[in-house]
Amino acid sequence: MIDDKHNMPRAETLQKKILVIPGDGIGPEVTRWGRRVLEAVAEKFGHTFEFDEALMGHAAIEATGNPLPDETLEKARQSDAILFGAIGHPKYDQDPQLKVRPEQGLLRIRKELGLYANLRPIKLFDELLAASSIKPEVLQGADILFFRELTGDVYFGEKKRADDNSWASDLMIYHAYEVERIAHKAFETARQRRKKLCSVDKANVLESSRLWRSTVQRIAAAYPDVQCTHMFVDNAAMQLIRDPRQFDVILTSNLFGDILTDEASQIAGSMGMLASASLGDGTGLYEPIHGSAPDIAGKGVANPLASILSAALMLQVGFQLQEEADAVWRAVEQVLRKGYRTLDIADKHTENNMIVGTDGMGQQVIQQLVHA
Repeated sequence: MIDDKHNMPRAETLQKKILVIPGDGIGPEVTRWGRRVLEAVAEKFGHTFEFDEALMGHAAIEATGNPLPDETLEKARQSDAILFGAIGHPKYDQDPQLKVRPEQGLLRIRKELGLYANLRPIKLFDELLAASSIKPEVLQGADILFFRELTGDVYFGEKKRADDNSWASDLMIYHAYEVERIAHKAFETARQRRKKLCSVDKANVLESSRLWRSTVQRIAAAYPDVQCTHMFVDNAAMQLIRDPRQFDVILTSNLFGDILTDEASQIAGSMGMLASASLGDGTGLYEPIHGSAPDIAGKGVANPLASILSAALMLQVGFQLQEEADAVWRAVEQVLRKGYRTLDIADKHTENNMIVGTDGMGQQVIQQLVHA
């Protein structure tokens, strides 16, 4: 298609079905703006995005008794992409004996949809250099893409507890094929970036990590143009803070990836800035990595940028709409450059922040996107 106004080719218009699962806590507040951005993109670029909503997590338990109702799963399977918020509620943290828990919904939808690859970009906007507790000269230029395996490891292994609560166990198990499929995705992506991949494990102690490492080494032989290194997880945790710019693509397991990406949120200034994409061979799920944050839910202060950037990932990875995704990234960048901040990314060394709430930040991004 040709845009006559600029005489430049543009992408074919698309029709896509998007399921929005707001979830719990601040989930509904931030996904509202992820959806609004997608609606603005559709109008600006001539696409048709059809939206539906469904329950998952604590909200679903309250309504149906099930953290992932069958209706939600069916809607997910029929959608082209899922925009998800967050799940969790304090009552479950205070009572670990509860058998039905919000997290079960998220784990099940990952398993049912085969979402084995979790992509978490850690990229620092220069405007947020002062928002992190890490020295700016250490951070500037950091650009890391995590590939976290998402459907194996201790989260899905057999769980046991003694009747008298004297012991408990969680089985950490990996099959070679689980490592192979995410390794291929990570290596293929590394080829398109800086051709560097670091695989993180604990092969000096864990047998599952020895399988992980030997499998990654075998897969690496098919990608001779990609520099493949290996690092123990404890060292990786230290290196992420000491010199984050040494990393490009990081490939790791479910548990280690969960922990390391939360740590890496400090590279980006706040967990409220980090988007993610959970992918398999079908419908993808796009979500901010932050939790439900019940302490600020309903106060209108949550940062919606992680949800907005998750929408950008949906455009880029799920729909192959790079131009549209870039437009969202530029809009966020421009808003930050103008000095708008939610509390979590405020520059503590200056009084020149223009502090806005969830809606204020979302509105600024929409305005920048529409008028760019």
